[in-house]
Amino acid sequence: MGKKYVYLFTEGNANMRELLGGKGANLAEMTNLGLPVPQGFTISTEACTQYYEDGRRINDEIQAEIMEYIEKMEGITGKKFGDMENPLLVSVRSGARASMPGMMDTILNLGLNEDVVEVMAKKSGNPRWAYDCYRRFIQMYSDVVMEVGKKYFEQLIDKMKEEKGVTQDVELTAEDLKELANQFKAEYKEKIGEDFPYDPKEQLMGAIKAVFRSWDNPRANVYRRDNDIPYSWGTAVNVQMMAFGNMGETSGTGVAFTRNPSTGEKVLTGEFLMNAQGEDVVAGVRTPQHIDQLKEVMPEVYDQFVEICNTLENHYRDMQDMEFTIEDKHLYMLQTRNGKRTPAAALKIACDLIDEGMIDEKQAVLMIEPRNLDALLHPQFDAKALKAATPVAKALAASPGAACGKVVFTAEDAKAWNEKGEKVVLVRLETSPEDIEGMKAAQGILTVRGGMTSHAAVVARGMGTCCVSGCSAINMDEENKKFVLAGKTYHEGDFISIDGSTGNIYDGIIPTVPASVDSGDFGRIMGLADKFRQMKVRTNADTPQNAIDAKRLGAEGIGLCRTEHMFFDPDRIAAIREMICADTVEGRKAALAKLEPMQQGDFEKLYETMEGEPVNIRFLDPPLHEFVPTEEADIELLANSTGKTVEDVKAIIASLHEFNPMMGHRGCRLAVTYPEIAEMQTTAVIKAALAVSAKHPDWNIVPEIMIPLVGEVKELAYVKKVVTETADRLIAEAGSSMTYKVGTMIEIPRAALTADEIAKEAEYFSFGTNDLTQMTFGFSRDDAGKFLGAYYDKKIYENDPFAKLDQIGVGKLVKMACELGKSTRPDIKLGICGEHGGDPTSVEFCHNVGLTYVSCSPFRVPIARLAAAQAAIKNPRK
Repeated sequence: MGKKYVYLFTEGNANMRELLGGKGANLAEMTNLGLPVPQGFTISTEACTQYYEDGRRINDEIQAEIMEYIEKMEGITGKKFGDMENPLLVSVRSGARASMPGMMDTILNLGLNEDVVEVMAKKSGNPRWAYDCYRRFIQMYSDVVMEVGKKYFEQLIDKMKEEKGVTQDVELTAEDLKELANQFKAEYKEKIGEDFPYDPKEQLMGAIKAVFRSWDNPRANVYRRDNDIPYSWGTAVNVQMMAFGNMGETSGTGVAFTRNPSTGEKVLTGEFLMNAQGEDVVAGVRTPQHIDQLKEVMPEVYDQFVEICNTLENHYRDMQDMEFTIEDKHLYMLQTRNGKRTPAAALKIACDLIDEGMIDEKQAVLMIEPRNLDALLHPQFDAKALKAATPVAKALAASPGAACGKVVFTAEDAKAWNEKGEKVVLVRLETSPEDIEGMKAAQGILTVRGGMTSHAAVVARGMGTCCVSGCSAINMDEENKKFVLAGKTYHEGDFISIDGSTGNIYDGIIPTVPASVDSGDFGRIMGLADKFRQMKVRTNADTPQNAIDAKRLGAEGIGLCRTEHMFFDPDRIAAIREMICADTVEGRKAALAKLEPMQQGDFEKLYETMEGEPVNIRFLDPPLHEFVPTEEADIELLANSTGKTVEDVKAIIASLHEFNPMMGHRGCRLAVTYPEIAEMQTTAVIKAALAVSAKHPDWNIVPEIMIPLVGEVKELAYVKKVVTETADRLIAEAGSSMTYKVGTMIEIPRAALTADEIAKEAEYFSFGTNDLTQMTFGFSRDDAGKFLGAYYDKKIYENDPFAKLDQIGVGKLVKMACELGKSTRPDIKLGICGEHGGDPTSVEFCHNVGLTYVSCSPFRVPIARLAAAQAAIKNPRK
């Protein structure tokens, strides 16, 4: 007996998620709970991985096992594939371990052919239903399995509706639908060159292959990269007996949440359509009714459904997102999963579940997806401006936040305009999963069709992007890139504002303001995160405003202040250029003397803002060529102010040119060449600290001075001597007993490899993982974008190593440096200040290797606090 690849729903349970995928594991669990689930089987994620290993084919062993399970399923349901008495029809759906809404493909009504459809039409006395199923099946199979493309079929449907003078699909008769099915088959033959498959088993193999193949489609790959879902996981396939929601007015289909996914409120929320199939609700082609109306339409089904909702929520102890079908007054559950929710709703649900006694505090902290906190920190409309504005329309508030921008009509345009620095709102009839990159690039998304569970709504909520859906008041002309709303024609590039929290749509520009993060739920969850985390969270801040934002968001100090950012001010750049042009040490010192009080003033403001929390100041890092003028007029000005000729200045500028400046004359190499730079910066740091300490004697200010780009302990020792001689002298002159620390950035592989040596001089390490990644991979972080796309396509990399720390290579250097550093200096402080400090998986890695703190940009501080707490709960330090 070889490996088992196929499982009946009765053979699985919720803990088999890795093997059966989320949907399969939950179908099995619902079956175990005795809920009304149409029976079937799951083909495991391992079969998907095997399909790719076998060169994208399903091998004979797996095919044979599937055939065996078809017979088992026929036995359970009492129906048979292709049978002329009691035919079996199935749905084929994907189900990965992690929920990926709308990213992979589904096929309904599989098992139909021209003979079976006649049997169904006769037996049911409902030929319209039978042919509706058939034309849908041909359309989905052609699109998903054979990749013919939806639009040809949509055109045929539109043409048929026009000829018959009707507007809705449901108004077409059985004869019309039969004719459509024939047109669809002809279209299939023309595009594929062979007849539509007749044998249900052949149809099934084609469908299973298509689901496996969809794991690797472009939209799924983009979604996986954004959500840390490894390619190696694969997807499972669920084959399930059909329940028909399109058998007439006593049938229907819907999607519901046990709580409101936008606000988190504990009320049943959802939508259904009578006489429809699941795709109709999700695709947003018809606008559905609210779940409450089911009470009027079918009271007994509604009551049964409410009871099932309670059972599922109590069982999973989380908000459930469920799909159901009503077939001739019988309720069937097609899936349940922990529902996607807005960040605000996630916080409310977590807090409510603690109060309801369903979960404990640690579970609540683990429930929140750290990256989604980002959306809570997103802008809202300015209240004053909003009061004065009148909405031109209102639709569904599908994903919160406020967005204002220029109208664009395609995902490609959204991406292109965004790259030019334009803020855009993507307006579509309905979005499809292919639009994901455009949705990411837009400030907000507005759709004409679709409900709260349409693709646009679900994906926008996951991304934290503002979305308003189902605005049927829009009269859309996509071809000519314009639409009419409230009597006004909007063209590409016109301004529009949308509010994803209310569903309101406004003409023109309404200014946005930053979000407030002091809401009770946010504060409560952050408080719990702070209770459990074992790492400190600091911020990267170069200006007082950065520091103020970060402190408001819970930063416990500054982990990186890049001093060069303070030099680009127009009234300062002149002094630094003067220093660059000076021929003597005296000349350089005279120019630096002009900068010193400016730097001191900046540092004082940072110390004041941080109120005694640590402030880590990095000395000058970039190559000097970044400061020299490029415009002719500026070069002349510099020549005049330094008493040199324009030619002299141009010669100096030319001499600073480097072929590879990121690996050139920068970082501590500047201080080795020009020690007076380090001397001036030390003076500014120490004087600022002394001045602020004098004003606030109760603050314990311990300046941290960080020497960048060290690769050899002797260069650190050389620069450190300049620093300590200057600092000790100033502290003694002030009659103070202030202490300070000198540390270094570990951003060159050699520094990581010799960290035990470097720790003899450095009192702390801060990992500059942006440069460490660049040097370890040997590619430039500014140019990598040109080829990373090809690396994703060819599955060489799954994500950008500058966005997510490469734990295998760069991570090994970090881990080694931590261990070596501690071997020399057991109490060494270890931090990280690269962009990775705000990426949740990288934060978890930092916790696991024993860092003291992470430092990240101000608006990522809450993300890092939560990620650090989750890491500590999963893997507590001794």
